[in-house]
Amino acid sequence: MLTTRIADLLVSRLCLGTMYFGTSVPVKVSRDLLDAFVNAGGNFIDTANKYACWLPGAQGGESELLIGQWLRDRGHRHQLIISTKLGLAMPGVEAGLRAQQIEAQCEASLRRLGIDTIDVMYAHADDRSTPLEESLLAFSRLQKAGKIRHVGASNYAAWRLSAAAAVSRNLDVPGFVVAQVRHSLLRADPWIPQEFPIQVPATPELLDGCQSLGLRVLAYSPLLGGVYDRQDRPLPPSYRTSANERRLIAIRRMARERGVTANQLALAWLMSGRNEVIPVITASRTEQLYENVNSLAITMTRSDGDALDTVSD
Repeated sequence: MLTTRIADLLVSRLCLGTMYFGTSVPVKVSRDLLDAFVNAGGNFIDTANKYACWLPGAQGGESELLIGQWLRDRGHRHQLIISTKLGLAMPGVEAGLRAQQIEAQCEASLRRLGIDTIDVMYAHADDRSTPLEESLLAFSRLQKAGKIRHVGASNYAAWRLSAAAAVSRNLDVPGFVVAQVRHSLLRADPWIPQEFPIQVPATPELLDGCQSLGLRVLAYSPLLGGVYDRQDRPLPPSYRTSANERRLIAIRRMARERGVTANQLALAWLMSGRNEVIPVITASRTEQLYENVNSLAITMTRSDGDALDTVSD
């Protein structure tokens, strides 16, 4: 699989998201998907401490626990880049990025994953009630202790990423190296609330801000639940615009002409842009996983990208 870099980490061009692994995606299927991803050359795996506590019977930590057991069974931790997140509420855990919360939840994730060091620890969502100084100093202490390698920001606005960069410079501590945002070819209306309150959709300002700050961008929900290929699946509310309807028509037509799926083309579009976005893919079947991985074989030319970029109101 093609690779790229986040700071000093060599990561695959696709990241495997594991939100429902061990819960709605059964344990055996989850392990098969992890195996298939690694066998395809992938090494970048994404989870979070709260996955997937909102499901009936779940408490949170199920995804981390499954990955931890799989790592112990396979014995290839050294080949993989493991990222997880903290800061959102889950049973028994209050939301927030105070120093004590960061340190306690990092320890809990390390235990569930059964590893000594987390490669990328994300703040899962911004906590504007806690000073950036307090949060960044706490992450810095974890880095000095060897418990995390790098820090990422998930669902942060552009101005908050800029503020965090200034704080990290003033404190002379490592800052964010990567940002996760909701990003896809179809564009969310930023004035319409997202499906979950914490979600921050990509905008040109946000993407340009990340580029100027030297942050790699990871795109979660890159396929929006499969709307590109599934005409029976409605667009999320914040994506229901006439421009997006035209973009869907355009990408489906281009996919037919090229003999690929629209999902694959949507992933190729993300990876071809000047921001070098890393899509966070997921699957509930190995066939879906391989379809996503095969997007790496698609060449998206500048004219292809322009043809999709310029479909607008």
